Amino acid sequence: MTAPWAGASIRLRLTAWYTAVLAAMLILYATATFVAVRHEFMEQLDERLHEDFEAAEGLLTQTPDGSVVWASERHRDAGVEEGSSYEVWSGSGQQVHRSGSQAGLPPPVALTSATSYVYETIMAGGNRWRALTAPISIGGHGDVLRVSRSEEAVQGQLSEVLLVLALSSPLVVALAGVGGYVLARRALWPIDRLAADARRITADRLHERLTAANPSDEIGRLTAVINDTIARLESSFDQLRRFTADASHELRTPLALVRGIGEGAVAERRSAAEYSEAIGSMLEEVDRMTQLVDTLLRLSRGDAGTIRLSRESLELGQLAREAVSSLAILVEERNQTLTFDIADQLQVSVDPLVLREAITNVLDNAIKYSPNGSTISLRVARIGDRALLSIGDQGPGIPPEHRERIFHRFFRIDEARSRDQGGAGLGLAIAKWAVEIHDGTIDVFQRLGGGAEFRILLPLVTSVSPAQRHHVDTSKAARSPTSRQAGG
Repeated sequence: MTAPWAGASIRLRLTAWYTAVLAAMLILYATATFVAVRHEFMEQLDERLHEDFEAAEGLLTQTPDGSVVWASERHRDAGVEEGSSYEVWSGSGQQVHRSGSQAGLPPPVALTSATSYVYETIMAGGNRWRALTAPISIGGHGDVLRVSRSEEAVQGQLSEVLLVLALSSPLVVALAGVGGYVLARRALWPIDRLAADARRITADRLHERLTAANPSDEIGRLTAVINDTIARLESSFDQLRRFTADASHELRTPLALVRGIGEGAVAERRSAAEYSEAIGSMLEEVDRMTQLVDTLLRLSRGDAGTIRLSRESLELGQLAREAVSSLAILVEERNQTLTFDIADQLQVSVDPLVLREAITNVLDNAIKYSPNGSTISLRVARIGDRALLSIGDQGPGIPPEHRERIFHRFFRIDEARSRDQGGAGLGLAIAKWAVEIHDGTIDVFQRLGGGAEFRILLPLVTSVSPAQRHHVDTSKAARSPTSRQAGG
């Protein structure tokens, strides 16, 4: 179900909410004002009744024949004022005096029990009367005096006040709605300008940024967030362009070789051995392309988060030894020496296949770029609550300006040398992804004696189950000592 204001602009919704809230506040204010004014008018009427009562109590006297009259000639017609009356009732309920307007008011209730001032509103003759009744003593006799005034004047004044409030409130709400719309339009104008500027930024103009008049207000902070988003998009687009160009370049070389070999083979008749050699070369290039495509697919699935890890708790040193054993032949071919310094009982929760490939890629990189007869060191140690695996080589090292980019896909410091060695520039990218997916970090540093040192930090497992401990003990019994040398 769609909300009533779902299709309306923010400007209209703000105006509607502002007008509705103001209207509710005005209704409450008008009601409170009317109640306060009515209370004040009634208090004034009660004060006038009290004054009338005191004046009548002091001027009414009893004659020898028992009737009640005014004691002063000048007050003989004191009750003649229009809209007011005076009545004196005896204790037996008989009216002994009456002056002023005749409204046919009923006799006072509970005359004998009246001991204090009693204010009441009485309906008589279609009009409302406000009356004050209290006992008095005239000539030693206990009587009851009631003074009353019509509420018509008060009701007329209240009607005027109510009319003013009823007519002015809608006008104020209407004017406030117009003013609210103008203010909302003015307040949201920077957003309209921001939207217009953002609409002009396309994939070819991601270098442009939005501007805000006041960077400290809400719109300024929104502009900063949008600019950060555009910057990330620009970086992603640049990486995508570089990735596409590098992938195309990497695939073009083996494709050109395959094409050249094929064209050379069909250009002239050759022997079976030459055809076999040509086919072998073509298969070698196809194998290289297949490996490249498989690596790219793995990286793509890793970026998409579709690769599921099969984690288990194991010793990092054991995993490092397994990676070394897979490259032992390459170390022997280059007459290199591989030294170990591995601490035991450093348990990490990792996917063995994924992390082993990361260690293998880093170690293979160190072997390829170290000269023949050099020494490569591998160390596993504990640093706080993390396990450290470092691999140091005696190669040319990595300049500081390239240490961040060394983990980018297809990046090579020396393009010709790397391509001659068969690398595609994806090994360290795979290693970085494999380490980071295990909540670890990988960095490269320059060694003091020359060469590069890669350091991998992984979180340690805080507790080991009995089954895992048995697995660790069994594997330790089958291992060689922790410090040895391999190589030729």
